[in-house]
Amino acid sequence: MARYIGPKTKIARRFREPIFGPDKYLDKKNYPPGQHGNSRRRGKVSEYGIQLLEKQKAKYTYGVLERQFKKTFIEAQRFHGRAGDNLMKLLEARLDNVVYRIGMAPTRAAARQLVSHKHIVVNGNLVNIPSYRVKAGDKISVRERSKSLEVVVESLSGHNSTKFPWIEWDNDTMTATYLNYPERELIPENINEQLIVELYSK
Repeated sequence: MARYIGPKTKIARRFREPIFGPDKYLDKKNYPPGQHGNSRRRGKVSEYGIQLLEKQKAKYTYGVLERQFKKTFIEAQRFHGRAGDNLMKLLEARLDNVVYRIGMAPTRAAARQLVSHKHIVVNGNLVNIPSYRVKAGDKISVRERSKSLEVVVESLSGHNSTKFPWIEWDNDTMTATYLNYPERELIPENINEQLIVELYSK
């Protein structure tokens, strides 16, 4: 179960965005990493370079490595509609991302860990595969004996609704229902998926 475990601030500085969540170091140094810092003269990035950078941003944001990302893109092409929109919808439907969107974990990395360590239940069944694709109508909750985990308690404290309209939260049962795939305009990630489509179309 491979995943990126390197320095997150360095990657966030490359994109000049807090793609892994709030980062106080990024606020201080909001420019690409390198020996000469912000004074370094940087050449013009090629069209291919811009497209590649956008793909890398999407991969790091959702915590997906190249092989799985390409597999997801190929599947997105088979769906009706725009491939870029479908790609974003499929990435959003990953279980680790849904757990993060619900608010059960502060970051996608923390959500991935909750899933991997068998703390998440889907439709009453234990699921420990972060890439598991959630479907419309699925009910996601924390395993009963895991509800006292500090990360879960802190993340859900004061949580009585979700700000994402494709997820319905029941505070009484602490269960979320995945209503449907979100429309692209509702997904808040700053990713230009059309550049990714153009890259894979070469």
